[in-house]
Amino acid sequence: MAADLHCHTKLSDGSVGIEDLIVIAQKSGIDTIAITDHDCLAGTVRGQVIGKRYGVNVIPGVEISAFDFDAGKKVHILCYLADSPNRLEGICKRTSVARKRAGQIMMLKVASRFPVTSDFIIAHASGSTNLYKQHIMHALMDAGYTDSIFGSLYKALFDPSSEINVLAPTKYPSVEEVIEEIHGAGGIAVLAHPAKFNNFDEIGNYVKMGLDGVEVWHPSADEETVEKLLTICAKKGLLSTGGSDFHGIYGEKTVTLGACSTPQANLDKLLGYKAKKKRAQRKAEKEAALAAASNE
Repeated sequence: MAADLHCHTKLSDGSVGIEDLIVIAQKSGIDTIAITDHDCLAGTVRGQVIGKRYGVNVIPGVEISAFDFDAGKKVHILCYLADSPNRLEGICKRTSVARKRAGQIMMLKVASRFPVTSDFIIAHASGSTNLYKQHIMHALMDAGYTDSIFGSLYKALFDPSSEINVLAPTKYPSVEEVIEEIHGAGGIAVLAHPAKFNNFDEIGNYVKMGLDGVEVWHPSADEETVEKLLTICAKKGLLSTGGSDFHGIYGEKTVTLGACSTPQANLDKLLGYKAKKKRAQRKAEKEAALAAASNE
């Protein structure tokens, strides 16, 4: 059965609420989803409760923003099935505060260029834990300055190469710190959409840091990329996951829920991953103890 392990809601930069997302999943025949809002765990418990009501299994997740300072690239790490998700609140809150500060700066710059108020822009972020570029663009759509979220105006305002951009810097934690925090919370760390940020060459480094898997099936990955990533995962013993990166109307492209998904066999491996690791660890400890005893 289909499992979409990368979905966003209004709590971050999605346009759909938690219950509506789950209803769409149920009506689309999708048994399992993961709500992976950006640096936000607020929907985890509610999502699981509502999911049970509709017969949809909701896997707890979060997409944590990071930066590879050596490669100079953005990196997103998906966390699944954390035993103690509250231990991720600290790193998520730091990024949320930094993003909020940057969002306010961008909002004020936009409000100074267009006849819209800050309150008007903020109203479009109602229900979200932060202010995202999509909210600003939605406000400009309603004010009649563009007919799309991602178009020429978005590029002018938010493309780093644009001379009139309103971008404000946001500080993100390192990839190593994010992976350590995820493991500290008892979670599984999966590299999100490597094709989107061109993170292919760095996967080996992230494996050394403890990366558990890679998001193979994603709208940004064509068939050739999928095969490339499957080969990497097989060689390095990594989990392979998939998801649509659903954002509703706030997505860069028109993407339906379940457009990319995780095959059942791969979902089973994800769900059994921590138990398998624990068995391997116990076996290694037992073998080490036997070896030490034989040397005495």
